[in-house]
Amino acid sequence: MLHQDWMHLALTQAQMAFEQGEVPIGAVVVHHGRVIAAAHNEREQKNDPTAHAEVLAIQRAAEVLGSWRLTEASLYVTLEPCPMCAGAIMQSRIKQVVYGAMDLKGGATGSVMNVLDYNLWNHKVDIVAGILEKECSDMLKLFFSRLR
Repeated sequence: MLHQDWMHLALTQAQMAFEQGEVPIGAVVVHHGRVIAAAHNEREQKNDPTAHAEVLAIQRAAEVLGSWRLTEASLYVTLEPCPMCAGAIMQSRIKQVVYGAMDLKGGATGSVMNVLDYNLWNHKVDIVAGILEKECSDMLKLFFSRLR
């Protein structure tokens, strides 16, 4: 499968968040060519500021693999990860992050800053940006326009 195929699955998760009144961000973790975890934002539902799609997907993937080390996994997420999520990505040793839309206000993997690009860390993460960027961005714009 191509990056776009996996991102479509993350968009499906984002749509679920949208329908639940959550900021529509979705994530999937792919390991050896299969999805092992999927999640969407659940901050409102759980009243938990850490219940971001990425963090939930990473937790679920670690549970599936029985290990916190996700060294052979790729994370697909519809919006560029924030600093908290970038930290979780680094700590889980994810091999690759693929995201759709940039987050020009809080992105931490390329737009505002790149937490994962520093030479201080013991783990390097490959980053691919802009996959289905328009679709990911349009869903967020629609969500926030409806809030207003």
